[in-house]
Amino acid sequence: MRAARLHEYTDDMSNGLTVEAVDRPEVTGASDVLVAVEGAGWCQTDNHIIEGMWDDYVTQDLPMTLGHENAGTVVEVGEGVRTVSEGDQVICHPVQTCGTCRPCRQGETMYCENQSFNGLTVDGGFAEYLLTDERSVVALPDGVDPIDIAPHADAGITAYHAVKKAVDDLDPGDTAVVIGVGGLGHIGLQCLDAMSAADIVALDVKESARDLASDLGARHTVDPSSEDVPQVIGDITDGTGARQVLDFVGADSTTALAPDVVAAGGDHHVIGYGGHVHEPTQALVNGEFAFQGNIVGRYTELQELVALVERDAVDLHTSRYDLDEINTVAEKLEHGEIDGRAVITP
Repeated sequence: MRAARLHEYTDDMSNGLTVEAVDRPEVTGASDVLVAVEGAGWCQTDNHIIEGMWDDYVTQDLPMTLGHENAGTVVEVGEGVRTVSEGDQVICHPVQTCGTCRPCRQGETMYCENQSFNGLTVDGGFAEYLLTDERSVVALPDGVDPIDIAPHADAGITAYHAVKKAVDDLDPGDTAVVIGVGGLGHIGLQCLDAMSAADIVALDVKESARDLASDLGARHTVDPSSEDVPQVIGDITDGTGARQVLDFVGADSTTALAPDVVAAGGDHHVIGYGGHVHEPTQALVNGEFAFQGNIVGRYTELQELVALVERDAVDLHTSRYDLDEINTVAEKLEHGEIDGRAVITP
């Protein structure tokens, strides 16, 4: 089969991955599920993996096939698989979990002590076939296109995971700020609108992204390149600040907004990453706000997100590319030239 492989870390996205022939994975375990990949979303994390940013955090044996946002059709299953069958269309949670460690038994599957992560620690879905596990596949409802839903396997579930935490502390009339209405942010904004009665303020430097935010439910939009964000948020909230901030950028400039825009006792959720948090501890004590990290989400949250998709509460803006265009996609994303999510169709 053909697969897009990372052989060495590089900052040159034009030659980051090599499309080559590799052996098709085989079903050997009782819970194995082999999926013919129809759609595999490209994520900013893929760029970061190519750059080597994850090498200090996880073990990566190169060469490796990238791609952690995958959906397609089941073509073979292990003898113990009962929940899906050949021919079923599925979306694949990127993490395979053991189910027996303490975090798994507590339902915190993202903290599994024995996990493997497609496209990050094991081969992923930028290929014709993906080997995964019964614990990681969610059957798709009739009428849901695997290509269109594929990015929800990570981008969608990560945004949903953060929003689900945020809405617990949002009452009607509260203000929530969405920073960055891109591939993750436009999903998070829709989840926030569907799951809360908060007033949503969207920040983005691109006019097209702000227009999209308005269409998706934002009550206010702000251009941080030309407007004083703390002043605008202060005016909107009568000086109290935003109860919850969802930062889908995660740059130094966006995390730095927290002391000036987050309400007392609120949270600044960091979902996008690449920057740093450089704030005086006194600022956190004075405002008693918190920075909250987010990574992917539980298997059950992917099921919940699929339910929102089925109800047309969350819509993905996608563009499709062939496997041979994979480095072009990486370059486009690096330069901010992709609106919504890019999907590779192997």
